[in-house]
Amino acid sequence: MTFISRILGLVRDSVTAHLLGAGSAADIFLLANKVPNFLRRLFAEGAFAQAFVPVLAEVKEKHGDDKVRYFVANAAGTLGTILLIVTIVGVIASPIIAALFGAGWFVSSDSNVEHDRYALLSLMLKFTFPYLFFISLVALSGAVLNVYNRFAAAAFTPVLLNVSIISCALYFHDKFEFGALSLALGVFVGGVVQLLFQLPFLYRTKMLARPKWAWQDENVKKVRKLMIPAIFGVSVSQINLLLDSIIATFLIKGSIAWLYYSDRLIEFPLGLFGIGIATVILPALSKLHINDKGSDFQNTLDWGVRFVIWLGLPAFMGLIVLSPLIITVLFGHGAFINSEVDNVSQVAFGVTAYAFGLVSFMLIKVLAPGFYARHDTKTPVKVGIVALILNMGFNIVLAYFYGYIGLALATSLSATCNAFLLYYFLSKQGIYKFSRFSIGFTLKCLLSSLSMSFVTFWCEKQLMWHDASLTLQVFYLFCLLFIAVITYFFLLFILGIRVNTIKNVSFDKKSL
Repeated sequence: MTFISRILGLVRDSVTAHLLGAGSAADIFLLANKVPNFLRRLFAEGAFAQAFVPVLAEVKEKHGDDKVRYFVANAAGTLGTILLIVTIVGVIASPIIAALFGAGWFVSSDSNVEHDRYALLSLMLKFTFPYLFFISLVALSGAVLNVYNRFAAAAFTPVLLNVSIISCALYFHDKFEFGALSLALGVFVGGVVQLLFQLPFLYRTKMLARPKWAWQDENVKKVRKLMIPAIFGVSVSQINLLLDSIIATFLIKGSIAWLYYSDRLIEFPLGLFGIGIATVILPALSKLHINDKGSDFQNTLDWGVRFVIWLGLPAFMGLIVLSPLIITVLFGHGAFINSEVDNVSQVAFGVTAYAFGLVSFMLIKVLAPGFYARHDTKTPVKVGIVALILNMGFNIVLAYFYGYIGLALATSLSATCNAFLLYYFLSKQGIYKFSRFSIGFTLKCLLSSLSMSFVTFWCEKQLMWHDASLTLQVFYLFCLLFIAVITYFFLLFILGIRVNTIKNVSFDKKSL
């Protein structure tokens, strides 16, 4: 389901690139969409989910479904009321929010310019900001479904957002004076549709109850206590990306769009593998902690790390080698290609910079739940503060010399520091240590990935794809992907790695 969602996400981005290109219109829409998504990941899918799931799992294990239903009603009513107020304030105060997040455009705002980016950003936020309300409730219902091991519905839900944006963009683009507003309308419609889609699944799980305001409820207070420090710690990568966008408003036109399209290519493997495994691993770790199964807890974390390395390393190297062709196939048409700037090369540079942090992004998704499942939100907060400070420092230095590429590289460096510190504290507290088996496994994956990248690079150079038709470029891309996959897994097979090797390994003191 996540795979289907990510594929449609790329289709959505392809439509966006075709209609808006990588200029001012794309910059405005992408920033207007990023603000509610930032808040969503900060409060809903970020801190709230990480605090809500362990408490929900504990209530389910100890008190049964009736108590869970009562807790869900209280959580939905409390969260929904707060979000409704925040959404109304956000819509009314959109000029202030636009000035904050589009600081560079606010400073250079000029009402005589045909497309005043600050004024248009303020207008577009009125369409996109309500998405926060709907998607936060979607995240809550999705967390409930995940705890009951019904992952498909929650994983499929983002497909509806992509379909809504694509449909509105294609149908309404020519009906608005500023065509990018059609995509903003799609974001609003997508939020409503996603929430309505999940309600029947909650009903079938017998978890659909009338929301109630319950600020003082015992379990709601638990979530609050866990959530407040987690708001910062769990969403450092999102804060970093948003800071990148704010700084990018001071850089040359197109910087936000180049960063966005670069990030989208990184988000595909991250969402498919990193977020997918994190979605499954948190409820599992929560149950193991509740039942005091320490060795199984460590074994599950070690499996998650191996899974990330197994697929993250080849994805990192493959993206660097194939990004120009992938970008050309996905975005190389319409307004994106009809530009004085070589947008393909600009995005490819950004992909390379982000790719160096891909494995770290994935590891954070696996290591952070090791703390949250144990109701420890303080440690990730400390790590998050350090990572954020480092990212700001890297941003200032690298953006000055390398522009938007420096911003992407700064995000990768801070993510690597974040992942390292999370592992350091897990190890220091005796929660998890990288097993000897996993060290050898990593070296084999690294060797196979390097060899794969050299083979794929050589094959790519033999193809004259730059001047080929789109159909032929797509064919070349699938051929190269096939060669990469076969090469990587064949080398792993030669080195003795099997699927059972990844998922089945005992974890004891001797293996540390």
